[in-house]
Amino acid sequence: MPRPNLLVVCGKNKRRSRTAEYIFKNDDRFNIRSAGLSPQSNRKISEGDLNWADVALVMESDHKAKIRELYNHLELPPIEVLDIPDEYEFMDKELVEILASKINALHEAFFDD
Repeated sequence: MPRPNLLVVCGKNKRRSRTAEYIFKNDDRFNIRSAGLSPQSNRKISEGDLNWADVALVMESDHKAKIRELYNHLELPPIEVLDIPDEYEFMDKELVEILASKINALHEAFFDD
């Protein structure tokens, strides 16, 4: 199986999703890309991102609802909610630990035999 594509989404792609992309960017198990939902995002989510993704990981359930609303015309990948509140800075030690734990567990659930 080729490496799966994980799309990580948060509000503005400044802290949480960027941290996830940064810590996993050289992981051999999957490709990772991050985006934000806000027009002020460092990198705003696009149809291309959702078409590329095998799984989308969002920080909050509101993000999942917003993606479904904005892109209801697409066949969306599975969207998993990580439940990580917007209270961390980019590369915060605790955020790195939480993201590593949750993304590793989700990778195993989705892609390991």
